[in-house]
Amino acid sequence: MDRTEHDEAFMHRALALAARGRGRVSPNPMVGAVVVQAGRVVGEGWHRALGEPHAETVALERAGARARGATLYVTLEPCAHHGRTPPCVDAILSAGVRRCVVAVRDPHAIVNGRGLRRLRAAGVRVEVGALAAEARELLGGYWSVHTSGRPRVTLKLAASLDGRIAPLGGFAARGRHRWLTGTAARRAVHRMRAASDAIVIGAGTARADDPRLTSRGVGAARQPLRIVCDSRLALPRTLHLLRPPLSRGTVIACARSAPKRAERALAAAGVRVWRLPGPAERGVSPRALLRRMAREGLQEVMVEGGARLARSFLAARAVDRLALFTAPVVIGDGGLSWSGTLAGELAGRTVALQRVGGDTLVMVELEA
Repeated sequence: MDRTEHDEAFMHRALALAARGRGRVSPNPMVGAVVVQAGRVVGEGWHRALGEPHAETVALERAGARARGATLYVTLEPCAHHGRTPPCVDAILSAGVRRCVVAVRDPHAIVNGRGLRRLRAAGVRVEVGALAAEARELLGGYWSVHTSGRPRVTLKLAASLDGRIAPLGGFAARGRHRWLTGTAARRAVHRMRAASDAIVIGAGTARADDPRLTSRGVGAARQPLRIVCDSRLALPRTLHLLRPPLSRGTVIACARSAPKRAERALAAAGVRVWRLPGPAERGVSPRALLRRMAREGLQEVMVEGGARLARSFLAARAVDRLALFTAPVVIGDGGLSWSGTLAGELAGRTVALQRVGGDTLVMVELEA
């Protein structure tokens, strides 16, 4: 095994450790670290939860005296500033690490090279770029917020073989159960919710389905924020999302012209209201909503429906990934198409294709 393969093998381990923080550390990034002495792992760690020690500190503490003269593999540039925890660079220098292999530079403005410069100035040999693409993918929403100013957006859809998300008039009109896909696919969606900071739906879906938008049965560390786009604040207050206990974790995104009386009634129930620029008749602007989400520290966002909201996000080129669960049924001309009359072509690359129970999941990264 040459040096590059050696470094990549240890970085793969660091990335696997980092992924254990998924859904637990936002708005901090997921980070993993491995300390290697004479070709053997002597310490490892990951960022477990917001406010807890960073991955580098945990790994170095576990390595103890064996960290002196060792190589530290870390998935993201070590921080050099005081935040919720002390700077990781200080811990690295105190431990006597000789070499630091970093997957990617931290794009956050408060870091962005400061940690690397401090390590090099102190005589640590620093190398950046091992498994960089894999690290950026893992960081996902964190990377997006700090490079493009908005969260990473995954549009989740359940559709028939002919691209219909429901019969016109709903499944009840066809004498079917309310779900198009099966139990395994719905469980997969709950896992996706658990890894998301926020779930977004439109007012039409809220009225028709009265969903709870919680992650259930998958050991979620915390529930995502639930966001409903309702430009006029016209949803009935009887919906589950607008009543306790769910109301405390629900936001309604609306136009600035929406009635203040309706906002006061929602606030009394614990619902937050975000007034965004744009006329009410055009609906909520996806880009304005995403900018607000970024300011709120939301990084991984899943848009769940319905068709109008999906088209709105796609038309605004505000979708990064498409998660399409396809059921083995054909609904026909009487069905509602998720793409509808979308203008222009959407292209991307398939990054995952898997069978989920009796259904199929296709994950596509869309081109910018």
